[in-house]
Formats: sequence, C-alpha cells, structure tokens
Amino acid sequence: MEFRELSIPGAWEITPRLFTDKRGTFLEWFKQDQFEQATGNKLDLAQANCSISAEGTLRGIHFADVPPGQAKYVTCVSGAVLDVIVDIRTGSPTFGQWDSVYLDDMSRRAVFLDVGLGHGFFALSEQATVVYLCSSGYNPDAEHGINPLDPDIGITWPHIGHTGRPLTPVLSQKDQDAPSLAEAQRLGILPTYQA
Repeated sequence: MEFRELSIPGAWEITPRLFTDKRGTFLEWFKQDQFEQATGNKLDLAQANCSISAEGTLRGIHFADVPPGQAKYVTCVSGAVLDVIVDIRTGSPTFGQWDSVYLDDMSRRAVFLDVGLGHGFFALSEQATVVYLCSSGYNPDAEHGINPLDPDIGITWPHIGHTGRPLTPVLSQKDQDAPSLAEAQRLGILPTYQA
C-alpha cells in the first residue's frame, strides 16, 4: 500500500497493490499495521457503512461532534466518485480548505479522514457504491452538515459524468438546508483544531 498525506492535515490517500490475473483482481484495502505506521493513527472500527448513489448525487459535507468525532476510511467498490475532505476545524492553518481524491473501481484507492474533518462525495458514474469504516457509530444528535455548494469553500465539483451527460448536483433536503461554513462557525458547531 502507498500512503500519501493530502493537503489537509489528518487526511490521507491510500493506493493498494492490485494482484490481477485472468480470474480478476485481489487487493487488501485496509491493513491496520501499515495504516498505523504510515498515518500514526489507529482506526477502531465501530460501524461500516455502504452508500449507493445515482449519477449526480452529492452527499455531504458531513461531520460529527468532537469528542468523540468520527474518523472514516472510505473507498468506492463500484463506479466512481469524487471524494472531498474539508478542513472545518476552527484554528487550523488550513481551515476552510478542501482536497479531493478520485475513487473508483479500477484504481481501488481509499481515503482516510481523521475526526474533525468534513466529508462529502459526488457520484460520477450511473451508479456508485461507496463503503466506509467508521471509528464511532451513528449518533443523530451529534451529526452535522455544511452545504457542499457553499461558495466560500468553493469546491470545484465536476460538471460532466462518466456517461458524458452534464451533471446537476442532486442533494438531500438536509444537505440543501445545511448552513454555510461561516454560519456553522457562528453557530458554534464546528470542531476545533486543538480537539
């Protein structure tokens, strides 16, 4: 496995080694010892999620209260997505910045994002299946969102999908109604860099 730290501290791109022959492909998409050695983090598994999205679906930017927060190890097992990590930690030197990784069923890359970071993804194929390992379970009272179309964050979402059709983001009502980053900061719901 190759690990590359993204421009947001606490976020990593993981590229597995693929073993391919006429039967197909085998890979290890997570190995705790290599993960700990490369990132300095231990991922305590509390929940595993699977999200199936139609082309143009935009999910996020989601985050959980810290503590305990929710670290995520994410990959796309079918189709393709643009996975985005946003630094929403007040006091962070990269506060408000974002980075992205293209995840698909060919490269089999994964991303890790530590607690306190915001996460979202955009489905680029007709159907995309994303699975992620989480360090804590879902707690609806501690879950928050930031509008993924917030112009102050300025995420460059793709305009054309794999089918060649123009993409118009499809958001849940909850994500549409989510506050901007500035509003979330005023509301005091953002994690701090120190936490």
